Amino acid sequence: MKVTGARSETFSAIRKRALAKAGAYATAAAPAPADKTAFLGLTEADLTPAVQQAVKTLLTEIDDLRGEVSRLKARLAEAEELADRDALTPVLNRRAFVRELGRIRTFAQRYGSPASLVYFDIDGFKGVNDRYGHAAGDAALQAVAARLAANVRESDIVGRMGGDEFAVILAQADRATAEAKARSLAHEIEKSPIEFGDWTAPIHISYGVREISQTQEPEEIVAEADAAMFLRKREVRAG
Repeated sequence: MKVTGARSETFSAIRKRALAKAGAYATAAAPAPADKTAFLGLTEADLTPAVQQAVKTLLTEIDDLRGEVSRLKARLAEAEELADRDALTPVLNRRAFVRELGRIRTFAQRYGSPASLVYFDIDGFKGVNDRYGHAAGDAALQAVAARLAANVRESDIVGRMGGDEFAVILAQADRATAEAKARSLAHEIEKSPIEFGDWTAPIHISYGVREISQTQEPEEIVAEADAAMFLRKREVRAG
């Protein structure tokens, strides 16, 4: 096929010559030209109506593919977010929380900034389940998670570590700062009873604090904060 007008090259030859000029358009970020054949180094006047239509059809298909890629990326991001969320509460699950703890530790290593981990446990949670049922226990877990999430900064991270245990990563917080924040969070959790159906029940929390070590693995930091929480729980019971 030949183009109309003074040119005598075949469209295939013109296309090969023009492909070198197409790179900028091929990137997703490149703006679409007003004349959709201009990226080939041609104008619509250089092409027969049939070739013009074929090029426009191809470019429409490319635009459709770009749209589909964008939609797939959005769905993938949504799926990844759901995979990171605890199944019952509006906070991170343990796997995602430990991953974020590793990220915060790396940041602390690089910039020498402090960060701390607070580990929480609901006192007497088994009694809630035994007396009121698992639905009531779920309501208690959801209430604790919501109160934690509502009382931390956007830079802090809340996760459910399993069962009735939660943890919070406090960015830019040394041990003393984390202890003060842990007391404040415990107060926020305990100041209102848990409500479920026609019953209400007080809730009590134990917590342990550990500053995030730059040399320890994330699971080691979690284990030390967990141990500190149990030590505090025993001291409260003994006292």
